[in-house]
Amino acid sequence: MNKIQLQYFPGHINTTWRFLIILILFSIMAIPGSQAQKLNAFLSYTVFNSPESGPYIETYLAVDGKTVRFIKNENNKFIGSVQIIMIFKKGEEIVNFDKYELLSHELEDTTSINFDFLDQQRYSLTNGEYVFEIQISDINNDIEPFVSFHPINIEFPEDKISISGIELIKTYVKTETENTLSRNGYDITPHISNFYAEDDNTLTYYAEIYNTDKLLGKDSKYLLTSYIQKVDNAKKLSKYVKYKKENTKPVNILFNEFNITNLESGNYLLVIEARDKENNLIGLNKMYFQRSNPRIKITIEDLAKVNVENSFASRITNIDTLREYVHYLEPISSNQEVGFAMLNMRTADLETMQKFFYQFWYERNNLEPEREWEKYLDKVNQINLAYATQISKGYETDRGRVYLKYGPPNAISESYNEPAAYPYEIWHYYVLENGERDRKFVFYTKDIVTNDFTLLHSDVTGEYSNYRWQYYLYQRVDPGFNIDQRTTPDTWGGNSKRYFDIPR
Repeated sequence: MNKIQLQYFPGHINTTWRFLIILILFSIMAIPGSQAQKLNAFLSYTVFNSPESGPYIETYLAVDGKTVRFIKNENNKFIGSVQIIMIFKKGEEIVNFDKYELLSHELEDTTSINFDFLDQQRYSLTNGEYVFEIQISDINNDIEPFVSFHPINIEFPEDKISISGIELIKTYVKTETENTLSRNGYDITPHISNFYAEDDNTLTYYAEIYNTDKLLGKDSKYLLTSYIQKVDNAKKLSKYVKYKKENTKPVNILFNEFNITNLESGNYLLVIEARDKENNLIGLNKMYFQRSNPRIKITIEDLAKVNVENSFASRITNIDTLREYVHYLEPISSNQEVGFAMLNMRTADLETMQKFFYQFWYERNNLEPEREWEKYLDKVNQINLAYATQISKGYETDRGRVYLKYGPPNAISESYNEPAAYPYEIWHYYVLENGERDRKFVFYTKDIVTNDFTLLHSDVTGEYSNYRWQYYLYQRVDPGFNIDQRTTPDTWGGNSKRYFDIPR
């Protein structure tokens, strides 16, 4: 058992080989005494590739000390302990495993706990696809541990240029004495969460580019571009773009930051591109993050400047019709637009709604905003016919929203009569507008008569993700099974995993 003291990251993080970083937020129930509370933990992990020892994964974990139960030890001091189990499976084979405890230091009392349990680990893995299982439990509680599964793909081609995963950084200072946080002359503390609150106004990031010298030749030039784009419409934000010319090397380092003080609330991608002298894309990677910035918002005063005279919006003169049209926009709206519409459009006068409606489409196509609206309206009309339920119009349903936001899927696997499963559909998209490939949505319903299919799982960035979706799908035959069990119930005629992996 590996015991790690809190308040520092054990192990070494001065490596320069980065590939992938993903955030997971866990909310786990613990029961200190007779009163329940949530045990909160944050995990990010990055896949590396060392030319000396090969690929490995590095994990960063923070457990909120305020949510851990502390008990007295033999020294009559309070101490907390969290047990971590990590399992890496390739197919059915366990290729790496670890079990250890995170221990606090001794406390005189527990009235003012203001620290986290911090931990960093490394595990060697070869190229391939894995399932990463993590179990987190408070040792001083008798409840079952929380179990979560996450797919990991490790791929380091030797004959291609690749860009590492983008590591988000919380703080960095110049290294005075080499230590476990040192890397390339700086002591770096990772930003474990990919959520940036109102007072987090700097987005600092670190990435690396591999094999440019092999593919482009030694001492050649190429261009690195990093920028922020919206998730909902893949729009590159012109205020958040940085360029850097590089000479080819085995490893090039990109260490930079954006001031996001005026970045509005929403879901974003931090994108890094590498292009050669002919402007050909030779490398690409993206990092999803969320921004909460309630200070930046659309106001009625902003709309006062919009001129709708002789526009298509001015011809919509029925206020109830226009209010319904504004509702139609929600699936493709930004968080800021949704918030503004909910706050203002229900009681706004006709002219204000016309201005909002016109501005919405002008921002998406300033040359032909009316044509853009008409194309979208055709989609909404189709969706309202296809996916309406007894209580919701088609565009208000999960399937309707996904169709309007991402377009028609390339393939739909329908299964309404499996004896063991609820009726379900799996939608497959080959390529999304934001560049993501091979993405799926799983919808299911407990009563097919109502046509009310809800989203159960998706692997699209920013969408609801539930990697234990099969367990919920098969609760039809075993509603009492433990959703934390590790194997899917043995069911007859179950095709969901096959349809998800290879859609029809």
